[in-house]
Amino acid sequence: MASGLGIALFSSAVFGLSGSFAKALLETGWTPGAAVTARLTGAALILAVPAIPALRGRWHQLKDNWLTILLFGLIGVAACQLFYFNAVSRLSVGVALLLEYLAPVIIVLWLWVASRKRPRPLTIAGTLLSLGGLILVLDLTGAVKIDLIGVLWGIAAAVCLAIYFFITARENDTLPPIVLASSGLMVGAAVMWLAAATGLVPMAFSTADTRLGPWVTPWWVSLGGLVVLATVLAYVSGIVAARALGSKVASFVSLTEVLFAVIWAWLLLGELPGTIQLLGGLLIVGGVVLVRVDELRSSSGTGAAMPAVLDHANDFEPVP
Repeated sequence: MASGLGIALFSSAVFGLSGSFAKALLETGWTPGAAVTARLTGAALILAVPAIPALRGRWHQLKDNWLTILLFGLIGVAACQLFYFNAVSRLSVGVALLLEYLAPVIIVLWLWVASRKRPRPLTIAGTLLSLGGLILVLDLTGAVKIDLIGVLWGIAAAVCLAIYFFITARENDTLPPIVLASSGLMVGAAVMWLAAATGLVPMAFSTADTRLGPWVTPWWVSLGGLVVLATVLAYVSGIVAARALGSKVASFVSLTEVLFAVIWAWLLLGELPGTIQLLGGLLIVGGVVLVRVDELRSSSGTGAAMPAVLDHANDFEPVP
């Protein structure tokens, strides 16, 4: 348990680097589409190394699970990252990630509407707490005006993340996690290259130096960090942590990604949300914790609750 917890915290820490590395590239002229495409392509090629041996003699698994892989790559990888990076280009890294982490609240609201069954009081309290936190994060009455387009991109990323949770919530023992991760990244990369070729997604790269904290580094340092640290190592360590701790415990620990993202953005970009926004962030995370505690109580037999769609949601970590 102790070693699994350490690995889970490491996974959250390196996942939290993605926004800072991406913004360093965006500030030199990279478009969000270019950053996402480079990230997915590089990570897919690296993860293919362990994924191919895992499929030896079982290549039919790709055919049997083609729809899951397609949806995972299209929505959970390509769209989610593109929307998040678009949000990062207009908002601070911390605010953009907090908006994306409204996904569990979106799931609760959707299930409430779809099933017409009222959630348990603890889930309702968590949802209201997160929505209240959202109001504080947006700081509508503050001196610093929040970019509305950036907010919409962040909420769009949250919707994609919610869909991702629905996709991966179904237990699938026939497809190894590393294979789903690699194949999903390949699908996402292919979708981004196709979108770029058709002109749907602007694609611009730059070889200008990037700034990370007090250091001025070549562009490939930020890109390498985005691919190797914030994607490959984050994915692999997330999978190991989920297997060691179980998906539910790992999903709780993954909430620390917000904290790590804010710390990294402060250290590497000089960004720090205002006091009122930090308070709102705590309310959002606290609301999500309440929702997930309610799921744990429900699955342990304390009574009926909302369908536990997040039971297996972190068997495959999302790429924010």
